Amino acid sequence: MTSPPARRTLSAVVAATALVLSTAACGSDSGSGSGAADGSVVTSFYPLQFATQQITGGKLPVTVLTKPGAEPHDLELAPQDIGGMTKARLVVYSDGFQPAVDEAVGLVDASKVLDVADVAKLVPAAADGADHEAESGESAESADASAGHDEHDHGADDPHFWLDPSRYAAVAQAISARLSKDDSANAATYAKNTAQFVEKLSALDDEMRVGLRQCRVKELVTSHAAFGYLASRYGFQQRGITGVSPEAEPSAAALKAVGDLVRSTGVTTIYQETLVEPHFAETVASSTGAEVKTLDPIEGITTESAGADYFEVMRSNLSTLRVGQECS
Repeated sequence: MTSPPARRTLSAVVAATALVLSTAACGSDSGSGSGAADGSVVTSFYPLQFATQQITGGKLPVTVLTKPGAEPHDLELAPQDIGGMTKARLVVYSDGFQPAVDEAVGLVDASKVLDVADVAKLVPAAADGADHEAESGESAESADASAGHDEHDHGADDPHFWLDPSRYAAVAQAISARLSKDDSANAATYAKNTAQFVEKLSALDDEMRVGLRQCRVKELVTSHAAFGYLASRYGFQQRGITGVSPEAEPSAAALKAVGDLVRSTGVTTIYQETLVEPHFAETVASSTGAEVKTLDPIEGITTESAGADYFEVMRSNLSTLRVGQECS
């Protein structure tokens, strides 16, 4: 694969940026090309940007490193992006999700970095409902072939915590606590905004629980294993055609195992995603007679998204799941 060259290129960018920043610090007070205004909160991808904006309510500028429509797993940072991170009031990211960000935060003062991975209580991808060997009766070899993709780039943990509103709420509260500590003058505003945001997440969670309580189909077959937390929260068993990384390609054995699962359990819908090539979902659907529908992992919002923000897209996902999982 192309991962090693990409990492070497990234390291070169980080090294060059470090040299430029060091030279600038010695010779000039002026700065240009920064990816964010001084004093802003820099977030690594959309769900962290959205939560931070809800909390700050415009009191602080909030920027995001991953542009709309870009796959956050594959983010590449320019020197100005890294420069913006070093000048930020705070950098909010989740370790293990975006290798470029994981490396670049090494150039940022540790006191200005918030890693939300621990607060989100990430779990290994293999433990989030993606293993169906017991249900489908597939061989251990086939299960290993499909589950093996989960060890790509992100380590063993599934990073998609925001698809479980309760985990997302915990992350929002951690961001709020950090901002309140750093900006005590606005702490009351942050606390109020966070309470409102968490209340909205709780209401969404209730809607999801009620809407997905009685579904005939419990297996959730997706193009890649981004929905483990959602599946676990609402009583499904996720099966990703590929693993946590959307770039991974399933083996012939893995495709056969998924097809066998679809046929044996009566799955009628395979879910493709907004930022992922639908080829493998379409392959499984065509070989089994299932339909292909879109389920959005909400890694970014574009004009193609089924809503203008996280809440609207989650509710669109709920409607899609109610039909695809045959819920009453």
